[in-house]
Amino acid sequence: MKTISSGSMHRPAPLLLAVTGLTVLFLLGPILISVMAGLVNNYRLGLKSGLTLKWLEQVWVNYGGTVWLSLQLALLCVLAVIVLGVPCAYALARSRSRLARAFEELLTLPVAVPGLASALALLLAYGSLQGFRQSFWFILVGHIVFTLPFMVRTTSAALQKRSLTDLEEAARSLGASFSQIFFGILLPAILPAIVAGSLMVFTLSLGEFNLTWMLHTPLTRTLPVGLADNYASMRIEVGSAYTLIFMLVILPVLWGLQTLARLLEKHDGK
Repeated sequence: MKTISSGSMHRPAPLLLAVTGLTVLFLLGPILISVMAGLVNNYRLGLKSGLTLKWLEQVWVNYGGTVWLSLQLALLCVLAVIVLGVPCAYALARSRSRLARAFEELLTLPVAVPGLASALALLLAYGSLQGFRQSFWFILVGHIVFTLPFMVRTTSAALQKRSLTDLEEAARSLGASFSQIFFGILLPAILPAIVAGSLMVFTLSLGEFNLTWMLHTPLTRTLPVGLADNYASMRIEVGSAYTLIFMLVILPVLWGLQTLARLLEKHDGK
């Protein structure tokens, strides 16, 4: 009987490698071209025109404020969604009523409905409050409405694990209070799911355009809205430099959150 070595079992097939390489090239190729356009003197001439950082400097001087505003918005959105979403996920995961199931389905409406429609609904509901309408907090509310379902779904799935419900019932039978069970048992157990949900929420909030475009004012313009304005009204080099800055801002944060999620998963698996 012919034996198969462990090395050959883990070696990917050439066809699989080729398909994977073409897929990566298909996805990353346009991004790399856009990044290069922000680093050359003239996009039409390409690399022959020479490399430069002047477009990056121009974007940072004129639109650097949108970067910090978007980061603040995304971080506050993550915090708010954790505070609101985790208790909501626990209530839905432990409830057996039909009303809870109906509410869980309704919670996904902001994801299914186009961002422009959600923004219009918020404007109709709160647009008359001028101080609130023109503030940073109005956009934050819109982002929370849009991203909350992702946190609830992620953490609710983690809370429904049979091993976790058994552990909760055992702790309750031993006389543990709700706060001891929730903060001492459940939260540490679902922390990887919370981090994964936070990563999703941060990414969605930082890159959200449709809803933000309708809710923003000249003083509350976020990074994606500024990026769209640049592509619409300025040179392609400036818009591409804006894209590069967007990537330089978001990639370190995403890598950090992904690393944290992997560390928590390894710790939870031990």
